[in-house]
Amino acid sequence: MSGGGFHVHGPHDHELEHAAQGGHGDGKHEGGGMIAQIAVITAIIATVGAIFSYMGGATQANAGLYKNNAAIKKTEASNQWNFFQAKSTKQSLAEVSRDLTTVEGEKAKYQAKIDRYEKEKNDIKLAAEKLESEAATWDKSSDEQMHQHHRWAQATTVLQVSIALAAIALLTRKKWLEYGMFVLAGIGLVIGALAALHI
Repeated sequence: MSGGGFHVHGPHDHELEHAAQGGHGDGKHEGGGMIAQIAVITAIIATVGAIFSYMGGATQANAGLYKNNAAIKKTEASNQWNFFQAKSTKQSLAEVSRDLTTVEGEKAKYQAKIDRYEKEKNDIKLAAEKLESEAATWDKSSDEQMHQHHRWAQATTVLQVSIALAAIALLTRKKWLEYGMFVLAGIGLVIGALAALHI
């Protein structure tokens, strides 16, 4: 109630005035510094979390791409082994023909085919084994990317929990929740470092 320049404050007026000033006041009010500190730290955690999330998505995409490359190489290797089998069949038929013919000139002709098929089979075998090796390399790279993706996802999740804890700390003004936020943020950063180091 006010009258003639005299104003009586209600019990909540001081708190409303303090909140309108952003909770900072003269710096002596409990929680003012905490609010600003948590707000800044939360913004930093959210930024780092966004980067980790992006890296997690990128590694997941790479894992899928590498797995696809492995499947292509496996298919190419399978085609080479089918080609190898066809040459083996032709070689076997040439051997039977050589053994069954009674004409001496024909034996030499079949033997030349047998020798050619043997050489071609060896070349095809080398190509198939090379493709199988490449497929295994792509598979391994895919598995490594998926492991790294899981690390990024773990780091992002821990940082998100840290942000949630920050919100609860702001609402309840509990210092131990603020410390918990810092601990979780630290754990998230460590997991992110492990992801970056491929561990």
